[in-house]
Amino acid sequence: MRNNKVDTVGQKVVRRVVLVVCVYLALSLVSDFVTNENYHWDVVGKYLFSVHILEGLGWTLLLTLGSMLVGGVMAVAVALMSRSNFKTYRWIAKFYIWFFRGTPVYTQLIFWGLIAVLFPRIIFGVPFTSVEFFSFTTRDIFTALVAVIIGLGLNEGAYLSEIVRAGISSVPNGQAQAGRALGLTNASIMRKIIVPQALKVIIPPTGNETIGMLKTTSLALAVPFTNELTYVQSNIADRIYFPVPLLLVACFWYLVVTTALMVGQHFLEKKYGKGIAQFEH
Repeated sequence: MRNNKVDTVGQKVVRRVVLVVCVYLALSLVSDFVTNENYHWDVVGKYLFSVHILEGLGWTLLLTLGSMLVGGVMAVAVALMSRSNFKTYRWIAKFYIWFFRGTPVYTQLIFWGLIAVLFPRIIFGVPFTSVEFFSFTTRDIFTALVAVIIGLGLNEGAYLSEIVRAGISSVPNGQAQAGRALGLTNASIMRKIIVPQALKVIIPPTGNETIGMLKTTSLALAVPFTNELTYVQSNIADRIYFPVPLLLVACFWYLVVTTALMVGQHFLEKKYGKGIAQFEH
């Protein structure tokens, strides 16, 4: 009993020491931010709500949303293919995941940026003949915006597909069997029974992937797409020779959006977690 009391006192001392150290470091950091003239807070204030910065933020959000939508569609399709009884579907899913997870996203974006050079025209016709049904110029369809969204979306789909597959696999097989016993179709079982329960597993990592995608959009320069936030702040910084203040501006907006996404993720987890708990009871 005496040893337990000593351990408890020791733990309290350690916690207080850690608290004092953390408070000291926090105050030191705040003091440095406030008093250090090298941050040029006047420049930060000038460009924080700049039209160009806000436009860059808007394009970043558009790229994030578009890429996650493409990735989500691909993820569901690939996850279902990987669970299919048809062996060809499973091999296609494995190849897709292997390729897009095994190559750098930056390299993939470069290729998407060069697609109009590699394939100037896309022709639909009879293979190995001159018969042509219709064709279009690649550059007219695959603009820089489309190339970035498809490139990031396909890459993200490879990661999300594993999350979706894990979520579906987490639902006991007895749930599907019960649905069949009630006369439900496979589509109804998936929509009404499996997916609502799988969301509890799918939402947390998907929220993390969305936050990661927000920052991955900074690689859009590889296409090149020059309207997103990181490129815009870098361009302004190079023009006015103040890189640090513009980096702070970009960090501020990334933190604002990331915080909003984390709050939304929290409420989604709470909502579906509550729903699953009620379902289980």
